[in-house]
Amino acid sequence: MATYLELKAQAEQLLAQAEQMKEQETQDVIADIKQKIANYGLTAEDLGLSGGGRARTAKTARAGKSSSPSAVKYRGPNGETWGGGRGRKPQWVVNALAQGKSLDDFRV
Repeated sequence: MATYLELKAQAEQLLAQAEQMKEQETQDVIADIKQKIANYGLTAEDLGLSGGGRARTAKTARAGKSSSPSAVKYRGPNGETWGGGRGRKPQWVVNALAQGKSLDDFRV
């Protein structure tokens, strides 16, 4: 019968092997995904990765769309855009206004 210390050592060895296996499988999955992205010409937007990190389902994508997208009226110092619509101002606008700048400074 194995002792506690022997079992503990075996468990630690198995955990190390599991981590190595997980790393290898992760690399294999990443390589497979990259290959499929290349084969099908997919973009981050196609995968739902371009708008804040959370993929949108078809239902929420339809619900979140307005009948016509607002035109860009303002462009920030790093290329950010804003249509100037209702609701919260983007952080770059809030920061610019706090620094004494005017919205007219960013009008497109």
